[in-house]
Amino acid sequence: QVQLVESGGGFVQAGGSLRLSCAASGRTISRYHMGWFRRAPGKEREFVAVISVSGGSTDYADSVKGRFTISRDNTKNTVYLQMNSLKPEDTAVYYCAAVPEYRRPFPASNPGEYDYWGQGTQVTVSS
Repeated sequence: QVQLVESGGGFVQAGGSLRLSCAASGRTISRYHMGWFRRAPGKEREFVAVISVSGGSTDYADSVKGRFTISRDNTKNTVYLQMNSLKPEDTAVYYCAAVPEYRRPFPASNPGEYDYWGQGTQVTVSS
C-alpha cells in the first residue's frame, strides 16, 4: 500500500505561484509513475501532469503547459507541482496519484489508470 498526502495548497491571486507537495509513505515510489489531477467545482476530475519513474519524462495537460512543472525526489519519496502564472480557472482540489510502472505505460493520463490517491489539497485563485 502507498499512502499519499498532499500539501501546499492555499489562496493566491491571479498571476501568483504555489508549490504543491505529495509525500508518500508505506512504500518507495521510485518505481511508480506519479500524476497530479484536479477537480473543479461541478466538473470531472481531470489530468494535470505526470512524471515517469526516473523523472526523465513528463507530460502535461494543454491548459497548464508552460505554467506548471512536475518534479520528483525519489530520495525523499516526494513529488512536486510548481504552479506559476495561476489563473482563476486553476481553482480546484488537486490530487496526487500513483501507479506502478509495470501496470501502466507512460504517460498515464486517465484517472482510472491510477491505484493510489491522496486526499487532495485546495487551490483557490482569485481574479
